[in-house]
Amino acid sequence: MTDTLQFRLLQFVRPLGAVAAAFAIGAIFIALIGQNPLEIYEKMLTRTFGTGYGLGQVLFRTTPLILTGLAVAIPYKAGLFNIGGEGQALIGTFFCALVGAALPASLPAWLAIPTCLIVAAGVSALWAGAAGLLRVRFGINEVISTIMLNFIALAIVSYWLAQVAVSGTVRTAKIIPNAYLPRLEFLEFTAKSPLNAAIFLSLLLAVLSSLWLSRTRFGYELCAVGLNAEAARYAGINTSFHLFASMCIGGACAGLVAANYVLGYRYYYEANGVSGIGFLGIAVAMLANANPLGILLSALLFGLLDYGGLTINADVPKEIFLIVQAIVILFVVAAQQPAKKS
Repeated sequence: MTDTLQFRLLQFVRPLGAVAAAFAIGAIFIALIGQNPLEIYEKMLTRTFGTGYGLGQVLFRTTPLILTGLAVAIPYKAGLFNIGGEGQALIGTFFCALVGAALPASLPAWLAIPTCLIVAAGVSALWAGAAGLLRVRFGINEVISTIMLNFIALAIVSYWLAQVAVSGTVRTAKIIPNAYLPRLEFLEFTAKSPLNAAIFLSLLLAVLSSLWLSRTRFGYELCAVGLNAEAARYAGINTSFHLFASMCIGGACAGLVAANYVLGYRYYYEANGVSGIGFLGIAVAMLANANPLGILLSALLFGLLDYGGLTINADVPKEIFLIVQAIVILFVVAAQQPAKKS
């Protein structure tokens, strides 16, 4: 077996091993509270996939995880670790809601929806780009700057929300109806769930990201920067530009969480509406080894754990599945260390 084939096999096996180990440890916790792990897991799968509503809920929760997973994966390919998906999703979602509510009610959908999406992606790209600029201009570590920007985004949105909130609530006004994304209620297998057309946007972005990274010159150069920035610079690649661009593109992906939450579900921004989604995106990206197509599967897994935990909350605490998620992350991060030395 060649070294390359062995390396690729390990990249495939390690995430599966991490998931299997996490479920095994989760089974121990379930057994400790006096329940049969096999029965609990069976109930979770049956109650989730046994109805169209359950499947729709899983796909609905998977949609933003794909986007925040891409927000981490794309900068990661350039050698950056974007911890700021939380703040980027937050600020993009909030401004999307503000603009969507301010648009003329007569604006046609073919203009209203792209306008909201462009605002969401653009604001978040600028927010993430600030961390990229600090990295390339002043050498400030993006982990530190993106964490700080998360807090700043939360403070800005919290303050501004208090000024624009609908009387007696902690939310913005509703966006105009022409900016709504259609629900997929007409599909029998997702009936009555909040699943909406944003799922197609997330799938499209994952596929395009994979093609862009593997089939274009820009994508090849960006990955080269991530593998060895000094060698890439010696080869004539503008490393600063690629570092900055990767952060902006990742931020734009995080901001498009607004498509699922604002345009397709709530139709306004509500306090803490997207809380935690950016941090889960880190786990999604790491489990997939920053592979855009792999993110589709890892996001689906975390979507299943998120909703599946609710379906069996009467039998075991849903926190059991939060533990499973955390263990998956720990095992994946541990497995990445030897992978980089291969």
